[in-house]
Amino acid sequence: MLYPLFEWHGVGNGMLMAIIATYHILPCHLATGAFWITYFMERKAYQENDLAMLEFVKKYSLLVLIFCFVTGSLTGAGIWYAATLISPRAISGLIHNYVWGWATEWVFFLIEIVTIYTYYYTFGKISRKAHLRIGLIYAMSAWLSMVIITGILGFMLTPGKWSETGLFFDGFFNPSYWPQLFVRTAFMFVVGGSYAAIVASFLKDPEVKSKAMKVAAKWGLGGLIVGGLFTVWYFTKIPATAKTIIFEDLAFTKTMFKVAIGTGVLLFIYFGVWGFMKSKTAGPIPAIIAMLVLFVGICAGETVREMARRPYLIPGYMYSNQMIAKDMKPKGVKSEVARFNKEGVLKNYYFAPDSVKEIDATNFMAAGRILTKLECISCHTVETSGFFSIPKLMVKFGAKTPEEVYDFLDALDDYNYMPPFVGTEKEKRAVAAYIASLVNPDQKADPAWVLGK
Repeated sequence: MLYPLFEWHGVGNGMLMAIIATYHILPCHLATGAFWITYFMERKAYQENDLAMLEFVKKYSLLVLIFCFVTGSLTGAGIWYAATLISPRAISGLIHNYVWGWATEWVFFLIEIVTIYTYYYTFGKISRKAHLRIGLIYAMSAWLSMVIITGILGFMLTPGKWSETGLFFDGFFNPSYWPQLFVRTAFMFVVGGSYAAIVASFLKDPEVKSKAMKVAAKWGLGGLIVGGLFTVWYFTKIPATAKTIIFEDLAFTKTMFKVAIGTGVLLFIYFGVWGFMKSKTAGPIPAIIAMLVLFVGICAGETVREMARRPYLIPGYMYSNQMIAKDMKPKGVKSEVARFNKEGVLKNYYFAPDSVKEIDATNFMAAGRILTKLECISCHTVETSGFFSIPKLMVKFGAKTPEEVYDFLDALDDYNYMPPFVGTEKEKRAVAAYIASLVNPDQKADPAWVLGK
């Protein structure tokens, strides 16, 4: 509990992270998948001496460069900034475990930057063989960057033997690593194909447009089919608790899963119809709509993956509110739950004002407010109109009075997607009093009840 709190009112910390991450995935996967498509298109164009297709490849590579290495780079930095504000302990834990993994990924990213600029600005100026090699180096570097990042992303859902050993590769090559890597590899071709379809839809020559659309559709359809098969494999590797959260516990997550599946179906239809049946007359509007649909699908899929981790940030180790859930002996880290339940959270939180360290009849509402935000705002908002609103949640569960909210907090263990309440009995009652006031501002808790008298 070493860091101050960050709160984005009304929108919520989780939604802030989701907005930035979802958008970042689009240019990130495009940067990874596009140049495999580009490489094979360029090579075929050389074999057929197709100058019109070479011109399309050059235009496509330029638009990939602009989109991915401007907006993608900005959102990449934004993820680090937002994650550090929202979950500094989790980021610290990941850095301590995977700093050399990230360092290696940044080396590949540097190679990407150098090669994509070299590729575009040497188009038609060096030998065809050398130019193809530059494109292939970029494609390989981008994919190897994904190979590394996927290990860290997979670790955050299925840490595997790391929980027992604390070793780098036990966490990196975790149970969901290989299926997730293959899913993302297939998906990067869907993104690359969708973007290629947009570029192709603006071409004037119907023959060139048809040829480019068909290439884009082949990569897109192939990615959807193969990615769907690997997704089934992926779901066999995630924990049973994650499947319960996705398919049973949370209506929101079930809806997002259906949206992700629906997105795949719509894209399959798009690639089939405009990629082949109407390739010569395919216009920009259907292509742009398809990309927007893809963006919604990314949002839905990433939401499902993130929600599947609940109630943890790192399963079996750190709760979503950044409290250490269990001992991590290889790292010399001890669980905070038992200690905080005995000593209190506020006494162990450096940034809590001295005036609330000891709860009394005059400060219990202020203490409850701080505790609620410490334990809840990583996923919820305190505003009635906010995303994942605490007041709305209480109304849904029929907890409107301090006593009813207290019973809800006492039973959090029954909801496997929320961390248990951590703190003393007095702190729990203070939180119940504060949350009840969010539901009904005119409601006043009895100080004697809060203090247990």
